[in-house]
Amino acid sequence: MTSHAIVERLVDVRDGQLAACSRAGDGPALVFLHYWGGSRRTWTPVIEQLDPRQAFLAYDQRGWGNSAEVPGPYDMTQLADDAQQVIDTLGGGDYVLVGHSMGGKVAQLLAARKPAGLTGVVLVAPAPPAPVGQTAALQELTSHAYDSEATVRQSIEVMLTNGGLSAALRGQVVEDSLRAHRDARLAWPLHGLVEDVSAGVGGIEVPVLVLAGRHDKVEPPAVLADHLLPLIPTATLVILERTGHLSPLEVPDQLAAQIAAFTAALPGRPAPPERPTRA
Repeated sequence: MTSHAIVERLVDVRDGQLAACSRAGDGPALVFLHYWGGSRRTWTPVIEQLDPRQAFLAYDQRGWGNSAEVPGPYDMTQLADDAQQVIDTLGGGDYVLVGHSMGGKVAQLLAARKPAGLTGVVLVAPAPPAPVGQTAALQELTSHAYDSEATVRQSIEVMLTNGGLSAALRGQVVEDSLRAHRDARLAWPLHGLVEDVSAGVGGIEVPVLVLAGRHDKVEPPAVLADHLLPLIPTATLVILERTGHLSPLEVPDQLAAQIAAFTAALPGRPAPPERPTRA
């Protein structure tokens, strides 16, 4: 099996450039959108579990990772516009949006626009399209989650994971969370989290797979079942075991398997070859 090269790119967007990487190969291409606190390298463990011929593109969203210096606005509309620009620049064919948490909300907004080439959506621990149970006090508390290494590490242990991260991955989460542009770091808890993007999601026509961590304290499966699935008629929910909110880092094998199976089953896709069984 021959691996295709991963190419690093800068993509022109409004008022700056976003750092991205892509790989040509078998489609539809997977377009990875990271969570609040992450970067494109959040998806590296998942990408490493995928078929090396699978086409993909991943990028640091505005204000994060190597795109930390790109100025705002950092609202959902701008982030969805950025995603479309990256796809238009690096894509060129059919694709599947794969959005995690904040990236999942961006994916919902973009999918509601019914862009050309979109064949499916995978929402990993996504924020629901309309705010659920948010209060000013909770927003203020969340806005300080990434103030320092100590607060990030506390968030990892208390809210974000089920204890399944290596020391190296904990260090990566700390680094990514602290590296962000201050305004981007605050934009999600104070604004994006409570932004209502539900208008139009009911018209999403492509298949949508929702992956929820069994032990997710940020977006519990029950919340997604009650406040996301009823709004998107094409959505189905699958529970991931042994993980909290950061499933791309905690259980990348489960994510890769679910994404691969979902992509293979999309309308118009050939069925994957059967594996021989042992006698």
